[in-house]
Amino acid sequence: MSPGGSRKTEAMPSRRERGARAHLTGQAAEEIVERFYRDRDQRVLERRWRGTAGEVDLVVEDGDRLIFVEVKASEDFARAAAQLSERQMRRIYSAASEYIALMPAGQDTELRFDVALVDRQGRIEVLEAAFGL
Repeated sequence: MSPGGSRKTEAMPSRRERGARAHLTGQAAEEIVERFYRDRDQRVLERRWRGTAGEVDLVVEDGDRLIFVEVKASEDFARAAAQLSERQMRRIYSAASEYIALMPAGQDTELRFDVALVDRQGRIEVLEAAFGL
């Protein structure tokens, strides 16, 4: 308590500060996940690739297959997983379809959709083929 007996309260972070913090947390999580795939000799082709349908966090090449990765960060894995919505999955499908249209094999490109969960300690859990077409 302060000398006058009143309790000192901390100011709530502004919306802008919360947004900046979330952006930095997301960037750090994407870097961790990118390292995960590179450590497995998979090539990260794109980071935050944006098409007209939306954004894909990572596009990874694994032989002839492309992996579209959605990165979710939160306090723990369960909370991170809960952040993925049906709407986001549809957006990722659409963006992936747009991306593979640029590939030599086009819509015949083999692909997979992974979700990478990152917890507060920076641990990672990758759910391979977490959702599909």
